[in-house]
Amino acid sequence: MPAPHVLVLAGTAEARELAARLVDGGGVRVTASLAGRVAAPRTPAGEVRIGGFGGAEGLARWIREHQVTAVVDATHPFAERISANAAEAARATGVELIALRRPGWTPGPGDRWHTAGTLEEAAALLPTLGTRVFLTTGRLGLAAFAETDALWFLVRSVETPEPPTPRSCELLLDRGPFTLDGERGLLRTHRIDVVVTKDSGGPATAAKLTAARELGLPVVVVRRPEPPAGVCTAADVDGVLALLSRAAADTCP
Repeated sequence: MPAPHVLVLAGTAEARELAARLVDGGGVRVTASLAGRVAAPRTPAGEVRIGGFGGAEGLARWIREHQVTAVVDATHPFAERISANAAEAARATGVELIALRRPGWTPGPGDRWHTAGTLEEAAALLPTLGTRVFLTTGRLGLAAFAETDALWFLVRSVETPEPPTPRSCELLLDRGPFTLDGERGLLRTHRIDVVVTKDSGGPATAAKLTAARELGLPVVVVRRPEPPAGVCTAADVDGVLALLSRAAADTCP
């Protein structure tokens, strides 16, 4: 009988940790799939494939052809299309699907958070909050901020975004994790008076929130989408490993 085959839809630190622990544990074939949007990704342990599947149908076909027994969606919390395709493919093939979703950030005393449902809503809030914006929502979706002529943006991204981008901006290419001292210095050097972020959660990029609180700056936080209905979720790698064991998985709705 072939070993169980776990497909990890990757791209996050949690996905890399999960792949490494599955490989180290032995007895399981692990394939980590990367979307291929980053030129030099951090490669997980085990087998690695790069590129899309061709939608939900293509993913379902790949699951069948490679005898996948379980899929773990460990993509970014805002990767809605990939997560939706994974849910549809899991239903079509009958394989177990677990979504690894690290907890989102929560405001604390002194935070000046303003929530938005979309990037467009975030852009609409900015003129009432400041004029020098630290934009940390990634390289996709910057068109939402392209028409805000009265604002200046410091755009941080792992790779160069494609246009349209904000008309008045400076691009900072960098990859987390980021330190609190570094974030403090960045906000002060560029005279930032408002920060925009997605609610990605996790410690790697959370220092900007602490720095903003210390400096009394408002932060616009874009709410994360809900995972597809009916998908079993875990908050961390330990939770995924527990659910991958048959006794635990049977208890998941």
